[in-house]
Amino acid sequence: MVVPSRGRNKESPPLKPGQQQQHQQQSPGASPSRGRRPHSPGRQGSGGARAMRKGGGGRRGARGDPRGPYREGPATDGERDVLGRGPLSLLRVCGDRLRVFVVDRRAFITKADSKIWLTVLLAVFAGVLHWCHITTLFENDRHFSHLSTLEREMAFRTEMGLYYSYFKIIIEAPSFWNGVCAIMNDRLTEYPLVINTLKRFNLYPEVVLASWYRIYTTIMDFLGVPTKTCWTVNRGKGLSPVESCEGLGDPASFYVAVIFLLNGFMMSLFFIYGTYLSGSRLGGLVTVLCFFFNHGECTRVMWTPPLRESFSYPFLVMQMLLLTYILRIPSINTGSLIALCVSNVFFMLPWQFAQFVLLTQIASLFAVCIMGYIDSSKLQKILSAHMVSLLVCFILMFGNSMLLTSYYAASLVVISGILEWSPKVLKRRRREVCVWVIEGCAWLFGTVTLKYLTSLVFGIADDAHIGNILKSKFIGYKDFDTLMYTCAAEFDFMEKETPVRYTKTLLLPVVLVVFGVIIKRAIKYILWSLSHTGRYEKEERFNHGELVFHALQLLAYSVLAILIMRLKLFLTPHLCIMASLVCSKQLFGWLFYKIQPKTLVFAILALMTIEGSANLRTQWNIMGEFSNLPQEELLEWIKVNTRQDAVFAGAMPTMASVKLSTLRPIVNHPHYEDAGLRARTKVVYSMYSRKPANQVKRDLIKLGVNYYILEESLCVSRKKPGCSMPEIWDVEDPANRGKIPLCTLMSKDSRPYFITVFENSNYRVLKIPKE
Repeated sequence: MVVPSRGRNKESPPLKPGQQQQHQQQSPGASPSRGRRPHSPGRQGSGGARAMRKGGGGRRGARGDPRGPYREGPATDGERDVLGRGPLSLLRVCGDRLRVFVVDRRAFITKADSKIWLTVLLAVFAGVLHWCHITTLFENDRHFSHLSTLEREMAFRTEMGLYYSYFKIIIEAPSFWNGVCAIMNDRLTEYPLVINTLKRFNLYPEVVLASWYRIYTTIMDFLGVPTKTCWTVNRGKGLSPVESCEGLGDPASFYVAVIFLLNGFMMSLFFIYGTYLSGSRLGGLVTVLCFFFNHGECTRVMWTPPLRESFSYPFLVMQMLLLTYILRIPSINTGSLIALCVSNVFFMLPWQFAQFVLLTQIASLFAVCIMGYIDSSKLQKILSAHMVSLLVCFILMFGNSMLLTSYYAASLVVISGILEWSPKVLKRRRREVCVWVIEGCAWLFGTVTLKYLTSLVFGIADDAHIGNILKSKFIGYKDFDTLMYTCAAEFDFMEKETPVRYTKTLLLPVVLVVFGVIIKRAIKYILWSLSHTGRYEKEERFNHGELVFHALQLLAYSVLAILIMRLKLFLTPHLCIMASLVCSKQLFGWLFYKIQPKTLVFAILALMTIEGSANLRTQWNIMGEFSNLPQEELLEWIKVNTRQDAVFAGAMPTMASVKLSTLRPIVNHPHYEDAGLRARTKVVYSMYSRKPANQVKRDLIKLGVNYYILEESLCVSRKKPGCSMPEIWDVEDPANRGKIPLCTLMSKDSRPYFITVFENSNYRVLKIPKE
């Protein structure tokens, strides 16, 4: 019987009262006037509660006036009579009015607070639901609670195992700081180099989780509370029994439990985000249900918990929510900018790809600014927050030069310069299409040029493969490193079935309608803006920069997802957010006068449920149990039959498992974003080329390799034409094309250059004798 780990979900912070009231005070179908001073109706005449009866101590407001007791106006005869009687009567009048004001104000605050708390409770419920969902899917897929420690480590394949290995090092070190020092002076990952893995691999999540784990186990041990339960699991099929432990005291269980809690909190943020953007809790409901109905397209945290996106993406949702709030308010307060900066840091620190997402974000913001939806001073403040967060990440990453030489950093500088110098250089009016084109071209040219110059000055080529990947998409460019990416399915173009799946759940049709309405009204506003009409008239038109920003961000995510399928993990959740706007009175107020909003929304959700429920049932029906006996035999053999300092080389996914489970030094690994590591990997993968065996041996000895793990499957497998390892090497090494691949020769007989010391159905370990 599976005993799931228990944990209290994080409660998402409630919105500030000003945020909630912004929606409450808007009349249906009316656009809020941002940036204008509120229109004052002037003072009201006497009457109502201020009308006093002559000759008496009339301190009660007249009940016949429905307009309330707060009007200002000239004093009536009764008031003059009261004021003339002395200070005691004046105090009584003031006390009566204050009492009425406090009672009414208390009712208003109570009503507002009840709405906020209802939103928070619904958000927490959505978060708990998502946490349960992904926890169940993960357990059903791998039977994780019944795996041994070694099997759990093997379940973290490729780069997941690499990241988890540093968590393991810190928790097994004599002290927390000893563990941190060990990963900052790592000698196992790229032997014989000593590298700071905190600088290279975005490992702050592992550092934080390891500190929490050590604190948790220390407190529980002090209190004498058991943190895990262990038993012997009979695996059957002639396999030896293994010990399996369950509970938060087990490192792997603790690690994935925190990740799932974080992603449950993400769903709470999605509900609040949808509610705030659309101005209705129905919008939050639409966002959450669309996410669930398209869950397989939205996230892969339930299959690959340790990936960087699992830690990083929840903070992008928080950052987008804060940015939407900033775009809506007339003036930015310091607290909002600090919150934006902090969320940027939490988003960038765990994931090296975050800078490219933020590049699309500031590009969208710049487009919104030059079209006149937000003023340049507000954008400058937002850019300042981005710059501060980038600098903080640069410091925390020990001067990781990829941050300062990124397109993101270059774009921040270029846009700031354009905002500063454009009004001075371009003397014409801002509201002209030619000015927009000039500024847009200046941004594009300036960003690319500055990025190239900074990379040249600092001598950085770590992200050169990204440009090559884009070249391969447009002009068919090929080299070894590019094919290593593009031959993987996740880096291929988006599947044709993906838009079909979006359409079946009605996500794509609904978002296309919302997008069309935003673009139509935005174009009308731009035309009015260009016609130089009065300021008041323009602001009565569609002046909702945050909605235009979301539309432009949708376009950017769509382009990224079409080019690289993996990036649909940004597109699909954003589609869910955009779907919430079907409940927006700003966009569909004219329709809600004819049809009840609830009727329309629930009709759409009912149609979505038909395919969405089928998708959920498909996920719930996935049942499996992790097992990789050949790799288990390999790792057990390495532990028993090799020295602790024996150096290994081989396929990148296998090397991550070797490092994690045996703690042997390796020369290559799956984190492919470093130019030096890519060069090492090319040397290691020359075993799958058609080069002579003696040349390959010499190159491996130069790297200090003692054992090479050969996988015959890599020699013959072919995911698509041109993507087997020998075919990839034919592009890189055309001189040896047509010869028999070296891996094929080694599978038959490894002598005289190598010695086979271990062999099973999947792996062959070749010892490299010294010359």
